[in-house]
Amino acid sequence: MLNRVTLIGRLGKDPEVRRLESGAAVAKFSLATSESYKDKDGNKVETTEWHNIIVWRSQAEIAEKFLKKGMLIYVEGKLTYREYTDKDNVKKYFTEIVASNFQMLERKEGGGGGYFPTDEPGGAPATQHRNNEPASVMEDVGEPPTDDLPF
Repeated sequence: MLNRVTLIGRLGKDPEVRRLESGAAVAKFSLATSESYKDKDGNKVETTEWHNIIVWRSQAEIAEKFLKKGMLIYVEGKLTYREYTDKDNVKKYFTEIVASNFQMLERKEGGGGGYFPTDEPGGAPATQHRNNEPASVMEDVGEPPTDDLPF
């Protein structure tokens, strides 16, 4: 069996980061994916889907430090569903992607800086390999803690 989600989209807002009592960081952000097509009258129609993304531990710390609203990123993870009952005894349901890794796909033009840190002034971005291919921010973070996290 396989539960795998792969998305490329733009951040709808800066990540919200929390730290649990254990010290583990968890970040939540929304990701927009869009597609366009022509309807039967030949008019261009664009649809946007919004996805709730959760990243844990070091991935959450990287997201907090580098991800900003509007950035184009690649996300890979698994689809999860959870529910909880709020203080008014109303059941709330959530569909989320728990990301196992993500990669920033763009940076601001004009040399160093922008979304990516540099190793040294005027140097290549720290998130790039020497062959100028984007370095992935990938790490197996395992299963998230079982704490109930109603954001």
